[in-house]
Amino acid sequence: MKPRKVPMRKCVACQEMTPKKELIRIVRSPEGEVKVDPSGKSSGRGAYICRKAECFSLAKKRRALDKSLEVSIPEEIYDRLEIDWIGMDKSE
Repeated sequence: MKPRKVPMRKCVACQEMTPKKELIRIVRSPEGEVKVDPSGKSSGRGAYICRKAECFSLAKKRRALDKSLEVSIPEEIYDRLEIDWIGMDKSE
């Protein structure tokens, strides 16, 4: 059997290619709502970010998610993302 191809995506902060499953996907739905997409399958424009605190800080500073999703992201979404998702990997 042929080995399965692992989908790779680029982090908007560090620009490194990483397996899709290791990244957090933030999606802008067709209605304009911005949310975290844990399944990675929601429809809409998606942007990926590493689970590292450094990448999150860099993305927030550069407003990389805003640029990628082509929408202004409120500060509350960055705060929620930091608490709920980035806080998971503080061991790094």
